[in-house]
Amino acid sequence: MANTKVLLSLTTDTNDFQRQQAAVAEETARRLGVNLKVIFADNDPIRQSEELLKVVQSPESFRPDAILVQPAGATALPQVARSATAAGIGWIVLNWNPDYLGELRAAYRLPIFAFSSDQIGIGRMQGEQLATLLPGGGNVLYIQGPATSQAAQQRTVGLNQTKPTNIHVKAIKSALWNEEGGYRAASSWLRLATSQKEQFELVVAQSDVIAMGARKAFTDPGLFKDQGRAAKMGFLGIDGLVSGGQTWVTRGLLTATIIVPANTGMALEMLVNVIDKKMHAPECTYTTPTYYPPLEALKNARVQKAT
Repeated sequence: MANTKVLLSLTTDTNDFQRQQAAVAEETARRLGVNLKVIFADNDPIRQSEELLKVVQSPESFRPDAILVQPAGATALPQVARSATAAGIGWIVLNWNPDYLGELRAAYRLPIFAFSSDQIGIGRMQGEQLATLLPGGGNVLYIQGPATSQAAQQRTVGLNQTKPTNIHVKAIKSALWNEEGGYRAASSWLRLATSQKEQFELVVAQSDVIAMGARKAFTDPGLFKDQGRAAKMGFLGIDGLVSGGQTWVTRGLLTATIIVPANTGMALEMLVNVIDKKMHAPECTYTTPTYYPPLEALKNARVQKAT
């Protein structure tokens, strides 16, 4: 694999999970002897598409053998995918399972597959955390990711599948998958005249950094007047990085998170197996998220806090 060139296109370098995706990919590439280049799209799907098309249309000697891409927009770049595979470049999609993969896999003998977090499963787990923390029901402020994000949409679907009917959700959206996005979403909502009167037991976000941004807004007395209530509110997130969500849970800044494994390393390993060992790759492989802390520990902490 020493001469194998791979391009990894991620959405942004301002998001902790995306930086983790890059770091895991770089470590795996060094171990496997893959020549890896990482680029970021700055959350701009047009820029991402143009950058990738420029690579695909470059002279053959400059092209990578495969492209790993986490789409930044509302689609999984079908036109770029078709151009890349027609040029003999493998195409691996991260955190999506696009419907065009079957067509491309039938047409080309190239590494073409998806490697994704189970976004609906993650949402279902967050719904189960709500059921554990609010067994008698209650009200939740739910901060979703960007409206165009498939992950945000699927996590919402999953949460609604397992959330008990006696838990009522008020949903707002963060424009970005980062702390600033969470802060802006929460602070804009708190400035509404009716928001100060609404009673919420939990603030639930679709990422740890969004949750931390929301926490920053709620603990600002200039934005949220009832700081006594803010001190009792729980905050939940998703991603569970060791240096992020897990640490924030340990420090009591978050109530719980869900650990979502970085999938770039596993995708690179599968790519190596396909190229070197001629192994068959499934059309889509899903990683397995885990609760942090475990649900039983979360239940015990709730009971202990209540007594």
